[in-house]
Amino acid sequence: MLEAGRECRDLVTQISAANHALEQAGFRLVSAGLRYCMENPDAAEADGYPIAAVEKMFMRLA
Repeated sequence: MLEAGRECRDLVTQISAANHALEQAGFRLVSAGLRYCMENPDAAEADGYPIAAVEKMFMRLA
């Protein structure tokens, strides 16, 4: 964008939007995983995702 002569603020806006989209995707993934762990705790743990591991992933996003 800068090479194309766009304003710096336009680039920052795009970076901010991309960052927000990535955060939302991460929260959705962890939310789905947390829901699965709560509904199927034994299967989740057998798959390598005990509730503590999913909580840790969530805290890394927060």
